[in-house]
Amino acid sequence: MSINQIVTPLDSAVLETKEQYEVYFKLVTHAFNELVDALHEKDICSDQEITYIKQYCELLVYSLEAFRIKYLYDEEEKMKIDLTESGYPNYLEFRYLINDLALRNEHIKKLPPVESLKKDFLESLLKYKEPVSKDKLQKAASIVYYTTVDERLIFKRFVQGKVIDINTKEAQYLTSWSFYDVTYNRPYICFLYFDLYKEKLEDYKEKIYDVLETVADRQMPADMMAFAIDKKLSKMWPKRLRIIDLGPLHTIFAKDELVVTHALLKAMSTKTLDLSSYAMSFTVDEAKSVGTIEEGGFFSTTYLQNWEVKRPKKYVFTSHRVIQLLYDDIPEHINTLTEDPIEIAALTL
Repeated sequence: MSINQIVTPLDSAVLETKEQYEVYFKLVTHAFNELVDALHEKDICSDQEITYIKQYCELLVYSLEAFRIKYLYDEEEKMKIDLTESGYPNYLEFRYLINDLALRNEHIKKLPPVESLKKDFLESLLKYKEPVSKDKLQKAASIVYYTTVDERLIFKRFVQGKVIDINTKEAQYLTSWSFYDVTYNRPYICFLYFDLYKEKLEDYKEKIYDVLETVADRQMPADMMAFAIDKKLSKMWPKRLRIIDLGPLHTIFAKDELVVTHALLKAMSTKTLDLSSYAMSFTVDEAKSVGTIEEGGFFSTTYLQNWEVKRPKKYVFTSHRVIQLLYDDIPEHINTLTEDPIEIAALTL
């Protein structure tokens, strides 16, 4: 089946075939690679932030490849693309993946030995000149899935980055983390610049990690997240928080109500655009400390940061042909972006 034969029903976004998995995997991988390259040319993120974005994107791509192997020959279960404003796999897919790997030994015990399966393959192909049965192919794919996928490289619901010493005028430290929001079903990447007050990093680091996973593991306005972190960490002085929304991803597999998605799907249906066309929305929400406020009484005073927020900055990354289409079809939406759509390379299949 070629890409021109891909059909996803309006009420569902299930990847039914190996070919569809391959196309989806290529789309996401290509989009991430082009995004990282484009960010290097734009004054949207710092070099350090781009390095972390690339690493988190690599975890996502690795997880998608694990999904592809898992469902390669499975006739009953198929990977589902979320129907909300996402374009990514439903969060439950990631949870199932973690559960599978936690029980990998039990699953492997139920599968035939590798040597026995190899013998069956050779017998079918060489002796009987017959294709290998789908049942045996599924078992082989399951063996690869359970024995090669590394749980440490899977994009989990919350992924904590390290604290690094940047020693700039703005702040002494920087930490990053990423989460897969269960409501919006898409990944977010956060960067927090901060100082410490009368506390050593090594003594306070684990508490920072615990608090971030507790209060900063879901989508919310930047000032709300910054306040929640500041409230919990009395020895930390946060200076700036940036939340990057990696999506939605607009492709043939997306089924949301967003105007960009609809413009692409409409153009694909009339063959104005290739079915491999895509666009990625990218939003940066930021809160910056502009001073402190006192909270509490005379005997117990807590100093909290006073946060300044601006309108989130919204971008769209896509190919030249899609940019032309968006200007023609939805110019009013283009006017809401922080800057003109940013050109990245089209995908050729």
